[in-house]
Amino acid sequence: MLKEPVDLRSDTVTKPTPAMRRAMYEAEVGDDVYREDPTVNRLEEEAAARLGKEAGLFVTSGTQGNLISVLTHTAPGQEVILESESHIFYYEVAGSALIGGVQMRPLKGKAGALDPAEVEAAVRPENIHYPPTGLIALENTHNRAGGAVLPPENVQAIAQVAARHQLPLHLDGARIFNAAVALGLSAAELAAPFTSVMFCLSKGLGAPVGSVIVGPRDWIERARKWRKRLGGGMRQAGVLAAAGLVALDQMVERLAEDHANARRLAEGLANLPGLEVVPPQTNMVLVDVAGTGLSASAFTARLAEHGVLAGDTAPTKVRFVTHKDVDRKGIEYTLAVVAKLIKGE
Repeated sequence: MLKEPVDLRSDTVTKPTPAMRRAMYEAEVGDDVYREDPTVNRLEEEAAARLGKEAGLFVTSGTQGNLISVLTHTAPGQEVILESESHIFYYEVAGSALIGGVQMRPLKGKAGALDPAEVEAAVRPENIHYPPTGLIALENTHNRAGGAVLPPENVQAIAQVAARHQLPLHLDGARIFNAAVALGLSAAELAAPFTSVMFCLSKGLGAPVGSVIVGPRDWIERARKWRKRLGGGMRQAGVLAAAGLVALDQMVERLAEDHANARRLAEGLANLPGLEVVPPQTNMVLVDVAGTGLSASAFTARLAEHGVLAGDTAPTKVRFVTHKDVDRKGIEYTLAVVAKLIKGE
């Protein structure tokens, strides 16, 4: 067994790099609620520039960033069209409904992508019985679809639907840089069709805390007030923003290593009996373990006994997520452990 567990539960478990720790220690800070933290200001400006938007807003998490975005785009009693297994719908504790009085309109997608015709059909016509549609929201990469990348042509078609109906289009781009690296495009190119984008610094980019929302300057001003309402004014937050600046500067291109490790893991697992593997597009590997006779929870419990941590997303489905803190040695060890598990050793 390795000295440290091979933690493939999520890319949220990453530790800050030495460069991030130095930047945090040396960060110039001020009161960000007064907009006097120069490091936060630089991060927001850099994030907006990277994604081709006018302005940015540093927030505590991706969930908070998505919630602020929905609340800023919509009014109580409106409806949000989104994919049925999207993070906003599946994992964000009904925050938009609870706090914003907004109803979700989930549509079934294919590998996380919605059919533009179905999106158009879901836009509510004017009728006294219907909640008005207030927002369309997409997710790229799509978490529960195994890190799937939305095809740019699909996004463009949905953006055209939004434009025809004068609706804002929001992107949960928690892992937009993974999508950009996988497609060989810039994050700005992927962000271009969207009114607003949220992305995470604390996943594959390796920063310890935080996400950024980007969009039109006047919209960001309104989002800033929602952040304050939700208790997100963090004062001397430059100690956190400093790590985010390092993440944007140093950690984007290396995401290709995570994708390569995911492919190696998927190829190895696919060669083992009893496993059905979804070929990864980015840094997530979904595996159906039904053929082993074990449930996903039993399978992951057995892995943990041998120092490999993974997550279960359904009764027989296990998810492995590669990231900067798992190298090729860890991947090969994982494959060896799974092989022994299947053999009953």
